[in-house]
Amino acid sequence: PVTPEPILVMPAFNIAALIGIALPLFIVTMASQNITGIAVLQTYDYRPAPGRMFTVTGLFGLAAAPFGGHAVNLAAITAAMCAGEEAHPDRTRRYWAAATAGTCYVILGLLAGAAAGFMEASPRILIEAVAGLALLGAFGGSLSAALAAAQDREAAAVTFIVTASGLSVFGIGGAFWGLLAGGLLMALMRLGRKAA
Repeated sequence: PVTPEPILVMPAFNIAALIGIALPLFIVTMASQNITGIAVLQTYDYRPAPGRMFTVTGLFGLAAAPFGGHAVNLAAITAAMCAGEEAHPDRTRRYWAAATAGTCYVILGLLAGAAAGFMEASPRILIEAVAGLALLGAFGGSLSAALAAAQDREAAAVTFIVTASGLSVFGIGGAFWGLLAGGLLMALMRLGRKAA
């Protein structure tokens, strides 16, 4: 079918699902989307208020959960595409990129069957190339900003390498482990410099 066919399923509380599904989804969402999304915004000189952002996304997540929207989050990749100069030269007007992306998400959601069919019929290399081109500017800007401070260059490089490695432990992806490894290295190096 071209359009989705909703099926009503009565919610039921299940402790095994809470531990086996909800908790991992929470950790993955926080590690790979929310924390990473804030880091992405900071590389573009935005100063987000994490507490308020997590409260808003959490409330929207509660509202969306009965409809299958289990993880309303900052969407790190979308943030990277919408926060740079490619979205708009005037940083006060870049929100239009996020609004446009959101509108496209809704339209694609309504046409999920057709979109999945198109993606399935397209050569994988084409899909990867389009995704790579979309992220090229954000990647270059983020990498340049991360490597700019000489004292933290090694920590930034370790963060990038671990994240890009595709490492997954306990179902938690490389973005979390990259931030953890880079953060630990940065803390150790700063302690070493203070001790010297």
